[in-house]
Amino acid sequence: MRESEHKREHTPEEGGNLIEIQLNMPLRPEFEDFSPPEPPPPRPRRRRERTAGTAIPFRVIIPALAALVLVLAVVMLINPFGTRDEAEDPGVSNLPEWVTVDLLPENPYSRPGTLLERVNGVVIHYVGNPNTSAKANHGYFASLAETGDTYASSHFLVGLEGEVLLNVPLDEIAYCSNRRNDDTISIECCHPDDTGEFTEETYQSLLELTRWLMETYRLDTDQIIRHYDVTGKECPRFFVQNPDAWENFLAELAEKS
Repeated sequence: MRESEHKREHTPEEGGNLIEIQLNMPLRPEFEDFSPPEPPPPRPRRRRERTAGTAIPFRVIIPALAALVLVLAVVMLINPFGTRDEAEDPGVSNLPEWVTVDLLPENPYSRPGTLLERVNGVVIHYVGNPNTSAKANHGYFASLAETGDTYASSHFLVGLEGEVLLNVPLDEIAYCSNRRNDDTISIECCHPDDTGEFTEETYQSLLELTRWLMETYRLDTDQIIRHYDVTGKECPRFFVQNPDAWENFLAELAEKS
């Protein structure tokens, strides 16, 4: 198209309408077929590949299980949790059938749990509370765990009717004989009155119990002593006030041993 012709098409004087001409103009190519762009295709999700676990060889499992069983067996043998099976405890095993095991709870005042490393003797006591039973005196020792009033206990209590209670295992110390707590077994005996004399039942049980301890620990009669012989305390009262009665007791032990 010549330049002059192009100008005539766009001048109103030639009778054309500029607006109409503009409206009648073909659309610009970029608008001829307008449509929104298609969304990009979704990206495929990457699946995490599973890593196969490493199989543990069977020959490794068996020794590991064996080692675990061995460790558990040692733990059960040592038992660090403070609870001991009375049937397997050397401090309460192999007792005569006439001894009743009634152990005090472990506590600082009557059963500290300290091991008794050796036994060099037996110390005889009297409870000092007339006409009280072995069970009552055991209850007093047990109550010290709560009250903390004093330090007191004994391995054995012999009652008015001859009953024998074990309060503290024989491989632990009891708080009864002062400086001899560390190497002796202690026996507290009940008595009906202030004289401290034992009933016949108590006396016979004391003889039998002391004799059994002598045989168990291979003790002689000179290793059987009174509390009085340790501290000078009047205990057991009747045997302190009546030395002949004490000598007779030792003589009977010698006869039976």
